[in-house]
Amino acid sequence: MIQFYLLSILCNAAAGYLLVREDDPKDSFAESGFRFSPHNETFRLILGILTILTGLLKLLSSVQGDLPVIGDLAPALTGFAAGGALILEYYQNRSLLDSGAAENPGGALIKNKRLIGFVSLTVAALHFLFPSVLLL
Repeated sequence: MIQFYLLSILCNAAAGYLLVREDDPKDSFAESGFRFSPHNETFRLILGILTILTGLLKLLSSVQGDLPVIGDLAPALTGFAAGGALILEYYQNRSLLDSGAAENPGGALIKNKRLIGFVSLTVAALHFLFPSVLLL
C-alpha cells in the first residue's frame, strides 16, 4: 500500500536523523520542553515503536507490481534496526544497571547507532527516489 510506503520513508528518515545527530547539552530545545524535540525520550521511544511497526507492515503488505516480502526488504530491515536502536537507547538511559556490552544484548545496536542512522537515511532516500527497484 502506498500509505505504508510513505510512512516507511518518513519513519526511517526521522529515526535515522535521531540516531545520527549528536546531542548538544546547550541546545535550546532541551530547556524549552518542546514535546517533539529530539531530546524528548518519550518522542524517541514512540518513533522507535512506530518505525518497527512500519517495518513489519512493509513486510506484510506490498505495493502493486512488487514482489511480496523481497520488494520491501531493505526498508523493513532498516526500520527494525533503527527502531530497535531507539528503543534500546531509551531503556539503556532509564536503566539503573551498568551499560556494559557484555550484559547488554542490544549493545551492538547502541554502539553502532550512528552507522545504523546513516544506513537508515540512505535507504529512506533511495526508497523515495527509486520506488520500483527490487529490494527498495
